[in-house]
Amino acid sequence: MQEDRRLAVLRAIVEDYVSTREPVGSKALVERHRLGVSPATVRNDMAALEEEGLIAQPHTSAGRIPTDKGYRFFVDRLTQIKPMSAAERRAISTFLEGAHDLDDVIQRTVRVLAQLTQQIAIVQYPSLARSTVRHIELVSLSPSRLLIVLILSTGRVEQRMIELPADLDTGSLSSLRSRILHAAVGESITDAANALGALTEQTDHVNRTHVAVIATALVEAMSNERQTERVVVGGTANLARFGDGFDQSIKPMLEALEEHVVLLRLLGEATSSDSLTVRIGAEGPYQELSSTSVIATGYGPGDDAVGSLGIVGPTRMDYPGSMAAVRAVARYVSTILDQA
Repeated sequence: MQEDRRLAVLRAIVEDYVSTREPVGSKALVERHRLGVSPATVRNDMAALEEEGLIAQPHTSAGRIPTDKGYRFFVDRLTQIKPMSAAERRAISTFLEGAHDLDDVIQRTVRVLAQLTQQIAIVQYPSLARSTVRHIELVSLSPSRLLIVLILSTGRVEQRMIELPADLDTGSLSSLRSRILHAAVGESITDAANALGALTEQTDHVNRTHVAVIATALVEAMSNERQTERVVVGGTANLARFGDGFDQSIKPMLEALEEHVVLLRLLGEATSSDSLTVRIGAEGPYQELSSTSVIATGYGPGDDAVGSLGIVGPTRMDYPGSMAAVRAVARYVSTILDQA
């Protein structure tokens, strides 16, 4: 019973501090929350929480604020993530479904995530290492010219126009298309490239040159995806609304966030679309970001994540609401990519 009450006191301190940005006193807790005990009992509970390192007193005669350990304790004991309102879900859906290509999806995702959470939003472009071949189409433009269309699970589309070494009739093209689809569709980029190379060796001499040219073009199109992993950031202006000393951390924080390798490492643990990663304060990999928290998750069609997205902000953030927003946006992006 006592532990439950102290958790309720800690939860109230976290909620009030996030809301007011001011240290929280026992009298204020009793007035704002129905704790069912006297201010003296709350003071005893606060003393116990402080002894455990879950809250701290920033200066003499002030109220208490949560520590990083306190935020972690609070987050770990959230029984459920705060549900998004119907209006919020509708806004996310409407905004993201208006996207017309992958670049637009990413840009819109950054904007809506930053707006919902009022934090810095980070979205990683779908990763080559986690993408697969969804479809390949061979379109005959003339007996000796083909348009090759490669569609990946990330939603990206690559096109190549190739000249064949000799004319290819409709029947032979249909046969080659079937063999290429069987070899590559559903495979990872690396496995698909290897399968196409093996297919060339397995093809009879008459059609081998055709298969070699087509396979080379497809592998080149896949290799175009082997670009440096890209990350898009939005909402940095949201940092301007934070004070209480956090403004002293903004410059080194922004300098750190300019490095994409930093951003990728922040999102690096979020490789599953089924769970959220929450890192608080010094739990993160960079000293420059020790006054911040990161909430991230994976996204992608089906069960496999092809990229990650999340937010970075001060440790004093609305964890339940931010976690709900990150999860909801990731699910909508996953749905859009699945339908692409």
